[in-house]
Amino acid sequence: MALTRDQLLAIFRKANALQRGHFELASGLHSGHYFQCAQFLQHPRLAAIVCRELARRFASKKPTIIIGPAIGGILVSYEVARVLGTRALYTERVDAEMQLRRGFTVTKKDRILVVEDVITTGESARKVADLMEALGAKVVGIGVIVDRSGGSVKFPKRWKYERLLILDFEHFNRHDCPLCKEDVPLTHPGSRPRRSVL
Repeated sequence: MALTRDQLLAIFRKANALQRGHFELASGLHSGHYFQCAQFLQHPRLAAIVCRELARRFASKKPTIIIGPAIGGILVSYEVARVLGTRALYTERVDAEMQLRRGFTVTKKDRILVVEDVITTGESARKVADLMEALGAKVVGIGVIVDRSGGSVKFPKRWKYERLLILDFEHFNRHDCPLCKEDVPLTHPGSRPRRSVL
């Protein structure tokens, strides 16, 4: 049975994954809201419930490998792969580009599902999918838990795209940020280096 939007929001609120404050995102933009996926992924029971829903949406595509970008996609790829009975891999950034490391390999016979915890621009997922195609594998889809772009992120139609929840958080560059003007303390969540946005 599919999880509803209200059920997903209840899970995320219970785990304190939906946060309010003053945040500088990896893009360099500022926001008064942040979705910290790690807050619910630290609870295996909650992670299993949510990732099972993501896996359900791609089961008919019969992926042979589930892959996500480090760090955010590691736990998601593992849990979705566990549900679907496939291998779980992850990519790592080297000089801003995604690479397979640690002896991970894919073949032309592999059917790849790229997964992410949260997307804002879709850049990481797109780079992983592009890498998989460059290595000769077939990308069958991209699945994310939360799309915080408000639904504006698009991918090529050859990749089935599913997101469990769409959030539309307002973003500001630092010069126009009302929270900066109010001297609300700025926090830097996430794991990737932030970009400078004027």
